[in-house]
Amino acid sequence: MTYFRNNTVNLLNLHYGIHSLALSGGGAFFTVFLLKSGVPVPAVLASIAVILLGRLLIRPSVFVLARRCGLKPLVIAGTVATGVQYPLLAEVHGIGPALFALCVAAAVGDTFYWTTYHAYFASLGDHEHRGHQVGAREALAAVVGIVGPLATGWALTTLGPRIAFDATAVVLVLAALPIFWTPAVAVPLAAPGAIRAAIPGVLLFAADGWLVAGFLFVWQIALFLALGESFSAFGGAMALAAVVGAVSGMVLGRLLDVGHGRRVAWIAFAALALTTVLRAVSYDNAPFAVVANACGAVVGCLYVPLLGTAVYNQAKRSPCALRFHIAAEGGWDFGGASAGLATAGLLTAGAPLGVGILLSLLGATASFLLLRHYYAMPDGAAALAVTSSRVKNSPDKQEI
Repeated sequence: MTYFRNNTVNLLNLHYGIHSLALSGGGAFFTVFLLKSGVPVPAVLASIAVILLGRLLIRPSVFVLARRCGLKPLVIAGTVATGVQYPLLAEVHGIGPALFALCVAAAVGDTFYWTTYHAYFASLGDHEHRGHQVGAREALAAVVGIVGPLATGWALTTLGPRIAFDATAVVLVLAALPIFWTPAVAVPLAAPGAIRAAIPGVLLFAADGWLVAGFLFVWQIALFLALGESFSAFGGAMALAAVVGAVSGMVLGRLLDVGHGRRVAWIAFAALALTTVLRAVSYDNAPFAVVANACGAVVGCLYVPLLGTAVYNQAKRSPCALRFHIAAEGGWDFGGASAGLATAGLLTAGAPLGVGILLSLLGATASFLLLRHYYAMPDGAAALAVTSSRVKNSPDKQEI
């Protein structure tokens, strides 16, 4: 497997695996712990939207710092900063100052980490092996995702939230270590055409953000309620899903690198639509909800490499990967916040949780159409080539 010969990507995937241990642990319990601590469901979704909108406001500062010191130090700093939110999460008891402090810390840490990580991975990965590399990354995340929710569910039940979430913060600090052995990536001072080149990524991420709001955030709340608000049962359901995801693993990413992106798009979104409907009709039935949750792991193994391959390759071909991801992440935040606020409004008006889950189909449809267009082009990137050509010939080149 020649795609494993890129040691830099191997280190990045090791980093991501450790990072995923934290996200599948404390991160998976983020929304449900807020619910358990006395925050109503609409307010939980509104809090997620506030975090996402806060990221929109903070993101320009990432660009300013990255131009001075490059991407690598910010990926390290962002990884550590994401851990700050978890000790704060343990102190939330309903709507109040602790929840506000949590939203601020989460917005800052997530903005610096995800924006720079995506740009860094896009810059250092291999175009011809992108599907393999993203698939390997997600397979590793699925494997560690078996341990994370089980350990955190047990810790929350037996040791309490402070120890459980402090442990998550420690894991995130450890996740920064592999980055020290990866190369520096500078950010160009000027990148004419960067905004236009990022438009496909903005649209893809906006659709994905809307999709994730219902398919993940609302669903996690629904699953937790179906399981009697038990942390251990919720952790077990998440671990079972991770087993399914690990078994489904790395083979699917290979299909993208050998020219089957359009076929994978049809399969992925058929599975996504069926799973979404299953979740919407089974969220109040524990056994069916566990099955629907496990189906989501298979969807992730199909969908994440499909989306990641397209976005990372577009970013690498753009005038500046960081500028691309600053814009694209802004699209994700807008899509996720819009869907979260829309769902919160519907729930406040008396709509069932299933409606919020079904709303994710709007994002899924948009994402499917965009990815079908991308993979219909030669080498899966002609759409970006056309965009770049138009930028070069345009009299009004834009620059961030």
